[in-house]
Amino acid sequence: MAKRPVTAKKTLSTANLAALGVDRLADLLIEVGAGDAGWKRRLRMELAAEVGAPDLAFEIDKRLTTLANGRARVSWRKRPELLDDLRGLQRMIVDRLTPLHAKLALDRLVMWFDLYPGLDARVKDPKGELALLFDAASSDLATVASAAGPDVAGPVLGEALQTRLSEWGAWIGRGAAGLDRRLASRLLTDLTAGRPRPTGRLALVVRKLADRAGDLDAWITALPDEEHRKPEVGAEIARRLAQAGRAVEARTALEASRPVAPEPVRWGRAREAAPPPPPDVWLTAEIAVLDAEGRAAEAVSARWMLFERTLAEAPLREVIAGLPDFEDVVALDRAHAHAAAFPDATKGLAFLMGWPAHREAATMVMSRSGEIRGSTDDVPLWAARLEGRYPVAALLLVRARARALARLAGGLTDEVQSLIAEAAVLGATSDVDDDIPDHAAFVTELEAIVAPQRRGWR
Repeated sequence: MAKRPVTAKKTLSTANLAALGVDRLADLLIEVGAGDAGWKRRLRMELAAEVGAPDLAFEIDKRLTTLANGRARVSWRKRPELLDDLRGLQRMIVDRLTPLHAKLALDRLVMWFDLYPGLDARVKDPKGELALLFDAASSDLATVASAAGPDVAGPVLGEALQTRLSEWGAWIGRGAAGLDRRLASRLLTDLTAGRPRPTGRLALVVRKLADRAGDLDAWITALPDEEHRKPEVGAEIARRLAQAGRAVEARTALEASRPVAPEPVRWGRAREAAPPPPPDVWLTAEIAVLDAEGRAAEAVSARWMLFERTLAEAPLREVIAGLPDFEDVVALDRAHAHAAAFPDATKGLAFLMGWPAHREAATMVMSRSGEIRGSTDDVPLWAARLEGRYPVAALLLVRARARALARLAGGLTDEVQSLIAEAAVLGATSDVDDDIPDHAAFVTELEAIVAPQRRGWR
């Protein structure tokens, strides 16, 4: 058996350190802790955790109390040390105390979060690192609160929301998706049952909790009545109601938010203005409502309309999936033709390349290459995918990219030179039609593009 290399034995790893033995490692930790107060606290907490939850909670309380009572300003030089201290406390509470006693852990984690207002007032933190640390801990809050259970965590989090909503609304809102459903439901009941309709920041928290608890009515109630009439909001309400099988209510919500014509101005034209077209989210919701109502044929028409307007793949795939053999081929040909003729040529090409429909995409490039935005980041990828079977289309895309970058950069940069070389190879290895300029003419065109900008620099 081959010997381990000497360098491998000197690498800092768990196995190599374990090989030093328990006594030697203990001596080293005592030596490090003697000169580092943070390490000393950490070691005491680890030892307390071995004794039991109350002892660990006591050690954590001592540090939390010290931080809460501090009044000195924390400079930018001391900020990293403070952040490390806070992270260490957070990890001791979440990773060590929670498995031992979830209720004690939740109480300490709440105390940890409550440090934020005082620290924020005295820590020099232009980058907002302190706020990011507490925001990121929202997921841990959800984990610990869920471990404590709804009967324990419900009153604790409810009290925090009702008395310190400004910060706790954000933290619980961020962590709501990770809460146990029973806890989310308990919190939702505590915040809404027998109470006025929630508004402002509290309404945002209620909607997050309602999402997690699956309480659609609570989610809707937390939206102001005037918001229900906005097409985007009404569409979301209708979509959710439709998914819940409440078709009649979904239709009512959708129609209440249908875009209407603007009120005529006093001295405007006598003729009534047409209502604005509904936004895409409204049309998507209408499809869901039609499905819930069982109006299959109208739902198919609505999907076609949404696809033709946006080139969204999802409604088209739903239509194709519901068609019998041969009819789906006809429908797909119709969709490809619509994309190829789409007013925004780049968007049409993006759809064809993404479907994928490379033959149709190549044909489109051949006929509309002048309309394609060469600056689009996907153009090099499209060219690479087409060059094997459709090299002329790839050539046109490479040239479009080179033109766009030459205009943007104001010169023949290294990237443009690379595209010129790529275009030369494609032009030499493919049958280029006579109506497509040769490579020399293309290079001359690029030089003409950058020439005015070069003169402007002189």
